[in-house]
Amino acid sequence: MSSSALDYNLYEDQHYTYADMLEWDEDLRAEIIDGEVYLMSPPARFHQEINSELHGQLWAFLKGKPCKLYPVPFGVRLFPKEDLSDDTVVEPDIVVVCDHSKLDDRGCKGAPDLVIEILSPSNTQRDRIVKFRKYLAAGVREYWIVDPNQKTVEIHILKAGQYVTTVYDATEEAPVSVLPGCKIKLQDVFSVPQP
Repeated sequence: MSSSALDYNLYEDQHYTYADMLEWDEDLRAEIIDGEVYLMSPPARFHQEINSELHGQLWAFLKGKPCKLYPVPFGVRLFPKEDLSDDTVVEPDIVVVCDHSKLDDRGCKGAPDLVIEILSPSNTQRDRIVKFRKYLAAGVREYWIVDPNQKTVEIHILKAGQYVTTVYDATEEAPVSVLPGCKIKLQDVFSVPQP
């Protein structure tokens, strides 16, 4: 744990739950996965510009439609428990939720329909392996991994309990399976020059 985590009395050997998170200051940005705390640092400018473009295209498509779009920070309790003892709460870069019964004042209880994660050096392994497995186990219907360096999007569609993966590059339009008719222009997503 970093010194900022210690300032909040967070320790590596402790198992944390959603109930613990509710007691933390709102300025502490963190996720818990299997009870372990992962602090979240501010993302790079290019990361945020990609996020803004994805959010903008999805927002335009969803305007007036029932599904709801949420950018980070937005808490997702993948395996919610009534007593708040669930120990996996994540903050994806973008979330789309079509089942309004999963929404409460603090975020989403259960699997969103679409989750988008944008890779950065500090989260690549967690997004590609740890969260991939969690989203699959929770039943997230569609999981996008956006790679700013390779300018690709891996789209994982849930079929028969497994993810079927297709990779799109910056020259293509990527269809959103859970939002029929929605296609994301990846040239616009990756058009911002990297620093």
